[in-house]
Amino acid sequence: MMAKHPSPFVPKLRFPEFEGGPEWEEVTLGALLIRPPEYGVNAAAVPFSESLPTYIRITDINEDGQFGARSRVSVDIDATDDQYLEDGDIVLARTGASVGKSYRHRREDGRLVYAGFLIRIRPNHERLLSQFLGAYLLTWSYWDWVRLTSARSGQPGINGNEYASMPLPLPQGERALAEQRKIADCFGSLDDLIAAQGRTLETLRQHKEGLMQQLFPQPGESTPRVRFPEFVNAVWESKTLGTLVSNTERPIVMDDETEYALVTVKRRYGGVIAREILKGKAISVKSQFLVEANDFLVSKRQIVHDACGLVPAELTGSIVSNEYSVLTAKNGCDIGFFNYFTQQPCVSESFLQSSVGIVIEKMLFKLDWWLKLAFPFPSFAEQQRIADCLSSLDARLAAQVRKLNVLKTHKQGLLQRLFPTLDGQ
Repeated sequence: MMAKHPSPFVPKLRFPEFEGGPEWEEVTLGALLIRPPEYGVNAAAVPFSESLPTYIRITDINEDGQFGARSRVSVDIDATDDQYLEDGDIVLARTGASVGKSYRHRREDGRLVYAGFLIRIRPNHERLLSQFLGAYLLTWSYWDWVRLTSARSGQPGINGNEYASMPLPLPQGERALAEQRKIADCFGSLDDLIAAQGRTLETLRQHKEGLMQQLFPQPGESTPRVRFPEFVNAVWESKTLGTLVSNTERPIVMDDETEYALVTVKRRYGGVIAREILKGKAISVKSQFLVEANDFLVSKRQIVHDACGLVPAELTGSIVSNEYSVLTAKNGCDIGFFNYFTQQPCVSESFLQSSVGIVIEKMLFKLDWWLKLAFPFPSFAEQQRIADCLSSLDARLAAQVRKLNVLKTHKQGLLQRLFPTLDGQ
């Protein structure tokens, strides 16, 4: 690929065999389809059954435009052949927060019936390659068009006629399809690599999940099924959580001119993050506490969604609101082990049991109740050994996530450079 082309309406990057060729043109999507955009089936999903059609809804399409087959559902209808997606069909979300999201059907995903909040488009392959269009639907130019077109009062949406009117940058000339194919193959190869790295990440996650089931006692058991050799005969003792951790408060007098990182905890053990960097006068929460590395934060209102986790070293000196409890380890408790301990299903269940309220989103965590619960715990040395093992696996997971993110960033960069922007810039 060559450097930026001087022409106003060609990609910034172009494969050598097409360099110097005709400029691209702007064509409305509807002119490139076999038939007008079509709406899906207006029916509710049912639990997956081999005897019923597999259903694809907006929620079954992940952020990478892939079909989330792990959570598949069915639809209870006598589907016609035309209600199934064909290889190369593309469906687009037409309403709600996901408007514009796309999925290109691949034969390996199986036969799928598409739902009513999706719109199907079927490219005329003599003029428009499905893989080429699928790549364009991930560009910033496309998403700028989505934001502009869906900007209505009330819930955002784009109907079939509006999708048909969408401008699409397209190569011209005798080799137009060949240039589309080259771009499609480029992203196809990159997608294959991303998918392979994603499978590696999922394998590591499943390995960690299985290992944790072996390294902690299962319900009704007092010792784990897998032990490190040096601890094979050691006993796990029942201990109340209050003997292992304590609630710690470090009140702070806010300086209105000082910037603070206000930290929160993601759900599903998603980790502690700094959401905002604010000056003291801009922080409106009633009270704040300083946090230090290896503090264990527990959300008082989101713990039923497993919102808890360790403060990483880089967030030392940040503040947390009084919507969180700050726990610190007592003698005999390794806080890293305690972090993994809380990720067991039985502990997640204890969060719910120690909360009060009728509506799940408004339940309040009663820390004092929870600290009175007892669980089997090993010696401090065995805690450290287990924590070291799992943290090493977490480091591999983090490295794999970084590798995957680099590939996705590289793809996003290529998307902006292999398609010209419609304003010619």
